Amino acid sequence: MAKVLVPLADGCEELEAVTIIDLLRRAGIEVVVAGLKPGVVKASRGVQLVPDVTLDHALADDYDMVMLPGGMPGAAHLKDDARVVDLLKKMAAAGKYTAAICAAPMVLAEAGLLRGKQATSYPGVLDGLPDVRLRAEAVVQDGTVLTSRGPGTAMDFALQLVETLAGRAKREQVEAALVRA
Repeated sequence: MAKVLVPLADGCEELEAVTIIDLLRRAGIEVVVAGLKPGVVKASRGVQLVPDVTLDHALADDYDMVMLPGGMPGAAHLKDDARVVDLLKKMAAAGKYTAAICAAPMVLAEAGLLRGKQATSYPGVLDGLPDVRLRAEAVVQDGTVLTSRGPGTAMDFALQLVETLAGRAKREQVEAALVRA
């Protein structure tokens, strides 16, 4: 089964982080939640999240996807962390998946992964980047890069990540159990 790294920084958007981690795990996908520093991560609305490991520890392993939750200043902390940016570049060079939601597509842009790509983000986050083809859809996938708009699209984004990593049947199985309709 696939393995996904989810780096968390103080100020991350908890609804996005928890929803995506939860749905990936429901699909049987291994998810490693890594804090940029040791200890509890205080999310944007004050929710305290406990990472599985530190990012330094997590970087010893290989992953099929790195998924970045948004929120501010969480996404800015991810963008400013050279370890995260370097990892994204390595993932892209290896043809592996990178994913980001809300404000976190700015981190993909910082790593150079959105050049010439279609992408979406929280409104305004990617404005002014001439080499990104902005879309308004809830979820946009361009090759191995997946992006989404914000907290309201987190479930759709997570289900697309499940489909990308585990197939359409697994997505349908997970989605049916959620009783979305």
